[in-house]
Amino acid sequence: MKTTIRLALFTSLALFLASCGGKDEKAAQAAAAAAGPQQYPVFAVIPQSTTLDSDYPATIEGIENVDIRPRVDGFIERIFVDEGAVVKKGQLLFTINAPQYEQQVRTANAAISSAEADVNAAQLQVNKTKPLVDKDIISKYELEAAQLTLQSRKAALAQAKAALVNARVNLGYTRITSPVNGLVGSLPFKAGSLVSGTNAEPLTTISNTAKVFAYFSLNEKQLLDFSNTYKGKTLAEQMKNIPPVTLVLADGSIYAQDGKIESINGQINTGTGSASLRATFPNAKSILKNGASATVRIPQNVSDVILIPQKSTTDLQGKKFVYVLGDSAKVMSTPVEVMQVTKGKFFVVTKGLKPGDKVVLEGFQSLKDNTKIKPQELNTDSVYAEVKK
Repeated sequence: MKTTIRLALFTSLALFLASCGGKDEKAAQAAAAAAGPQQYPVFAVIPQSTTLDSDYPATIEGIENVDIRPRVDGFIERIFVDEGAVVKKGQLLFTINAPQYEQQVRTANAAISSAEADVNAAQLQVNKTKPLVDKDIISKYELEAAQLTLQSRKAALAQAKAALVNARVNLGYTRITSPVNGLVGSLPFKAGSLVSGTNAEPLTTISNTAKVFAYFSLNEKQLLDFSNTYKGKTLAEQMKNIPPVTLVLADGSIYAQDGKIESINGQINTGTGSASLRATFPNAKSILKNGASATVRIPQNVSDVILIPQKSTTDLQGKKFVYVLGDSAKVMSTPVEVMQVTKGKFFVVTKGLKPGDKVVLEGFQSLKDNTKIKPQELNTDSVYAEVKK
């Protein structure tokens, strides 16, 4: 009995609430109808001229990157620089303790002294023999033999001098200097380490980063589009017509100085299906480091394209839609295709809109198709103001 009473009470309460809810909903609808259509900002789509930015991942390299390797075997005696130090061409970097080369120099000097003595002795023999031959005291063959001996001794002296030059060159290799101006890289070997010319790892790398190269790639389609965009009968002429490019650093900031594309590889890499391009940037303050990653941004000026603010679009199942104002001030959700984001957070529309269409700018989250609105016409110039900056 109690259970029956409780069920009856719950049923009555539910019916009462439903009745109240239905009245509230009808009241809200009546109030909305009395208030009239809600106001929304709309703007007319007008073709614009703008700059499209295409971004490509890039790797930074100095204009000169020289691996410093020993040419002789020995122990590192002293390191004269530290990692990251700025060095000049010819500055001493390392000395290698290799006493065998000092000994070679001493041996070569001794050999020269001995060879010079032999030359002097042979010359005396020639000087002594010549008057005797002139007086027919001895045979001329004696003079010829003495002259040949002198020639042989002179050749031995020349050979000894060449050996000294070679020994001094080898000894010079124990002092390693910088071949270029630049920055010192890592120093994997410490004083006392045994090194040789066969080491896989260099003693260090000197990078000249007064200017840097930013290397990036384009696939075959991008390369064809790129070639068709810029005028010129030859590749060199086309590169001259490419506008200055910017560099986006790893933290998202824009590098202060613009660069220039100066090289396009003439061959497609069969492994990656892309071609390499090189942009050059000045780097007087050494902000850009060798081996760093960045993004090359290439601008492209376009005319008569339809732009819409990103905030005027909504995403549904991977597609973009905008609310277009139609007849009787009713809106309709319209799919659009966009190509790219341009500056000022605008989309370039390639399909779905035509010049003169009126689009709801924002605040359309509660809108539905065929909803009648009160359009607030916006000045088109104010909507596109960011594009013209």
